[in-house]
Amino acid sequence: MNFSNASLLQLAIVTPLGAALVIALGLPKRFATKLAAAAFALPALIALWLWSQFPAEGAQNYQFLSSLDTGLASFGISLKLGLNGIALPMFHLAAIVGLAAGLYALRSSAERLKTYLVLLLVMHGGLLGVFASVDIFFFYFFHELALIPTFIMVGIWGGRDRNYAAMKMTIYLTVGAMLSLIGLIAIYVKSDASTFDLIELKRAIAVQGIGAATQNNIFGVLMFGFGILVSLWPLHTWAPLGYGAAPSSAAMLHAGVLKKFGLYGLIQIAVPLLPEGAAHWAWKLALLASLGNVLVIGFVTMAQRDLKQMLGYSSVMHMGYCFLGIAALSTIGTGGVVLLMVAHGLSVALLFLLATSIHHRTHTFDMSEMGGLAQKTPVLAAFFVAGTMASIGLPGFANFWGELTVFVALWNFSPWITAVAVAGVVISAIYGLRSAAWVFFGQPTEALQRVTAAHPPADLDWYERLPALILLAALLFFGFYPKAISQPVDQALTSTVARTAPVSFQR
Repeated sequence: MNFSNASLLQLAIVTPLGAALVIALGLPKRFATKLAAAAFALPALIALWLWSQFPAEGAQNYQFLSSLDTGLASFGISLKLGLNGIALPMFHLAAIVGLAAGLYALRSSAERLKTYLVLLLVMHGGLLGVFASVDIFFFYFFHELALIPTFIMVGIWGGRDRNYAAMKMTIYLTVGAMLSLIGLIAIYVKSDASTFDLIELKRAIAVQGIGAATQNNIFGVLMFGFGILVSLWPLHTWAPLGYGAAPSSAAMLHAGVLKKFGLYGLIQIAVPLLPEGAAHWAWKLALLASLGNVLVIGFVTMAQRDLKQMLGYSSVMHMGYCFLGIAALSTIGTGGVVLLMVAHGLSVALLFLLATSIHHRTHTFDMSEMGGLAQKTPVLAAFFVAGTMASIGLPGFANFWGELTVFVALWNFSPWITAVAVAGVVISAIYGLRSAAWVFFGQPTEALQRVTAAHPPADLDWYERLPALILLAALLFFGFYPKAISQPVDQALTSTVARTAPVSFQR
């Protein structure tokens, strides 16, 4: 059974990549869309099956392990795949958001749709590979595989300022990726493990350790490298611009999933292998995240009038909570970060999808030119309000449990930083509720009336409702049953070096 499940894990990654290759080789469009739909759906089905087969005990160990010879064994590199309690929910996040983004892309009006689907499938396959990789070389390789299509899609199918946005994203994310690579290679060199296998690296470092000064230096490189990729303040400016210009499905996958690569790397690799370095940088990280990401970016988000820009800045702001949970260096804080990553990935993907649906009906992202859409598009309004409530952290949605556990961990770390983080919830409520009011309630503006006079806005079609339903259903499921994430994560973190005693965050 283990071998069968290991093969399914491989199949989930290979399917979108193989489908992209077949479509690129010239498959006719009518067959290409059908193949792409199957390639987006199959990983999601496999992910659900693997979740059902994941053992209730032993989540701290990797399950469904397999290793493929890549011819690089002499360099300590092998394509080793598996899932532990931390990787499991992230792999499912990639599968769920990938399915929703793919379904939305299939009915999009994008020119050169086949090329668009090829790039999206490569991105999807790379994301699945990131969270299934046990070898940190391939962890990095799959990230780069998923990142390259992002630049291309923004540059070709992006909206306003797409060329500038693509160039800025390329520069920032390349610098972040290079710093991350330097840090990962440094761990490999200093461990003397002669392998990039994360399991073996942990064993080698547990035996001989890495000096405190070296840990401080390596963790600092990884913190800023991964931090750029996640949009740590003040290295965040690429994110709102990039998401504002990106086509919908690319924004859904990047903001919802790919952006979590850096946080996942800190949790899965940096903190366990470099605990003294993590403790050294914890306060610095907490200050940048609380004062920068939460407060400064929170106020900047409140000032936005462009709907997509507002979502981009709000995504940067909410990454601050994740950094704060990591800085707390406790089991409950790190577990809350994993839950919040999943919740944020689902909610931000939903909101980017709905923002594009709003644009299709109003032909603008300027919220001050909207109003009254709820009367003509009640289903769209209901989805948007639900997505906004989830983003704010309303009980009943997965975001609530993630934020709550991060706040509990922060209180033990620093009460005043906790106060700053809680103030961020108030800021989120202000800009979130105001955006819903501007777009859907009140009197329609004259500008909107002129636009809709000739073409009255229709409510969501089923091709828009289905991906939105998938994302919203996942948010509600994890909101009412967070144990589905907390149980395997809690077990995995009990073996992680933490500054404070492990505390269960199961609900």
